[in-house]
Parts: sequence; C-alpha cells; structure tokens
Amino acid sequence: MPDFLQALLLGVIEGITEFLPISSTGHLLIAERWLGHRSDLFNIAIQAGAILAVVAIYRERIVQLVAAMFGRGTADVHGQPAREYGLKLALAFLVTAVLGLIAKKLGFELPETVTPVALALIIGAVWMLVAEYLAARRAAAIGERTIITWPVALLVGIAQVAAGVFPGTSRSAATIFVALLAGTTWRPAATEFAFLVGIPTMFAATGYELLHVLKDGGAAGEDWTALAIAFVVSMVTAFIAVKWLLRYIQTHRFTAFAVYRLVLGVALLALLPQGG
Repeated sequence: MPDFLQALLLGVIEGITEFLPISSTGHLLIAERWLGHRSDLFNIAIQAGAILAVVAIYRERIVQLVAAMFGRGTADVHGQPAREYGLKLALAFLVTAVLGLIAKKLGFELPETVTPVALALIIGAVWMLVAEYLAARRAAAIGERTIITWPVALLVGIAQVAAGVFPGTSRSAATIFVALLAGTTWRPAATEFAFLVGIPTMFAATGYELLHVLKDGGAAGEDWTALAIAFVVSMVTAFIAVKWLLRYIQTHRFTAFAVYRLVLGVALLALLPQGG
C-alpha cells in the first residue's frame, strides 16, 4: 500500500477512535501490526490533529472558562460557576500530570504486542456495561445531575492515568464512566468534562513526547507529506466523530461501543497467534 494511503488510513483511525470510547492507542497498535510501525513524530502529529478538532468544537466554552478564570465572566457551566468548573478541570489535569510523571519514572511502557490490548478491550467492555447499568440505576435514584463535584474531578484525573498505563482501556471511556458513577448522571455533562480535561492533558503529553523526539533527532528522515496528510485527516475525522458522538449520547447509551469492544477483543484473541 502506498505511503500516502497508509497515512490517510492511520489518520482516519486516530480521528475516529481518539475520543470515542473504543481506545485510539489500541486501534493504532493493531493497525501498525499490518501497516508497519510509524515514527513517534508521526504518532504525535495525528494525535495533535485530533486534539485541535476538539478545541475547535469547544472553542466557545474554552473562551468562557478562560474569561472566568481571570474574573471576566459570571456565566454558569452545567449549574455551577464557570470559574469553579475551570478550577475542577485544573485539579483533574494536575492529578493526571503528577501521576503520569510518576508512571513515567516507574518505567511504564506501551506493550509491543496486541494481546494485552485485546484483553484490555474486553475488560473495558465489561466495565462499560456494568458501569452503564449502575449509572442508570443511580440516575433513576437521584435524578439528573449535571454538576461536576470535586471528587469527580479528582477521580477523572486518576482515570486518565489508568487509561494511559493500560492501552485498550480508552481515556474517554474511563473518564466518562468514572464521572457517571461518581455522581454526574447526565451523559453530555460527563462527556464534556472528560473531553475538556483531555485537551490540556493531551497537549501536555504531546509536547512532552515532541521534545524528546526532537532532542533525539527523531525528525530526521521523516516523510513530511505523509505526516501532513495524516494530521489533516485526523483533525477532520475527529471533528466529525466528536460532533456525531455528542448528538448520539443525547438519546443513546454507550452500550453499542461496549459491544464493539467486546467483539473486537475476542476476534483479536481468536485470530492472532499466541503471544502476538
């Protein structure tokens, strides 16, 4: 397959899977098994494209929060002051940053085989089904809650690190369902918080990795045409995917994503050679 087609395909995969609760890292690891390994700079670029798509979608909310943090806005966000909401985002990010650095120091690395990713997809699917059921019961018992509490913000920060340590878990799935189980029973509110906290988290992680790549001379010999194609495709695809998801969850649960993860995980375990 020509390089530009591979780049286009990987950009589509990243754009679709980065913010849907099905694990972008897991899908890219699987794709690279057949398409070949891509450079760290390439992977950084397509992730950056997906992040920028979410920034574009939430641009008005971001401006509102920034204004509130500097005392220039009094608007509410899902029933709470915008400044308080922004501080809770900051707490979740800080928790992720500290625990993420600890995980790096301890030497946690992404797996090089697909088997652990397949297992994570299956375990994550079961977790999503159970969490969806428990969250629905909680919503029925206490009603629709849109507010993000301080404990929810703390747990979302921890969930982001857990998803990073175990590829296939899905950062969006982990954070959304932690929020739902911890008290934010309205899916759109939980999803928005998860996506907003993902913006600084992913920018920080991307910047951290980029500095290491450039320091080690990882940009030498890069196919810049393929990288540019993948970056743009990832951004456009992520924009469409997130817009669709935000409409979808207004009237649907996340059950379909759990079923997809379960089927994919089982298929991978059945089709791949042992230890693959």
